[in-house]
Amino acid sequence: MAEPLDHMTHEEALAALTWQLELGADEAILEAPLDRYAEAAAARKPATKPAPVAIAPPPVEAGTEALAAAAADLDQLRAAIDVFEGCALKKGARNLVFADGHPGARVMIVGEAPGRDEDSQGRPFVGRSGQLLDRMFQAIGLSRTAEDPAQALYITNALPWRPPQNRDPSSDELAMMMPFLKRHIALAAPQVLVTMGNAATKSLLQTSTGITRLRGQWHAFDAVPLLPMFHPAALLRDPLKKRQAWADLLALKARL
Repeated sequence: MAEPLDHMTHEEALAALTWQLELGADEAILEAPLDRYAEAAAARKPATKPAPVAIAPPPVEAGTEALAAAAADLDQLRAAIDVFEGCALKKGARNLVFADGHPGARVMIVGEAPGRDEDSQGRPFVGRSGQLLDRMFQAIGLSRTAEDPAQALYITNALPWRPPQNRDPSSDELAMMMPFLKRHIALAAPQVLVTMGNAATKSLLQTSTGITRLRGQWHAFDAVPLLPMFHPAALLRDPLKKRQAWADLLALKARL
């Protein structure tokens, strides 16, 4: 039987340790035996996956139609959009871009989606496109800063959050937010709608026809006269389109 360690001298304990190392015993001896075979088998066994957590579907009230319909005024509508978490664009946007101008204006402009400047300031059409839009409508006596509803503009977008890298809005995103836009138009109650660009025009008119063929012709959305126009960004890219845009502005002025 081995002699207890407390009766060994330092030299004897060192010699015993050296002998054990030569035999391959390079780990401390435990109080109880350890089954290395069982330990290896347990390591090879795949880990048990936790049971999936059941996630209840969102209530019907969380849908855009219910949230939009519950808004009794524009302030409530803005609050409803602000708390809505169903659109992934919200996660990457800095600000909600709701509207600008006079809520009681005769003319309501619907653009496509915010850009970088709009996302930064939380207001629609404030970048280069917005500056051109202001000049365009000022030429026929309309302004977002006018206090008289007859000379005022009310401006919003089909989407309230900026798409990444200013990409075009997807059809799914537009469809998801459409109940909010419809409610927005109903609460603002404009006499005339002006849609800027493809996304807003196609969404409200439910058509696949492009803006080039639709612009300059009067349509209707929920009995509200609607005039599609080129987006100001398109005019900045192709100044030759400004002649058609001017003709559309004159048509709007005549209608008013």
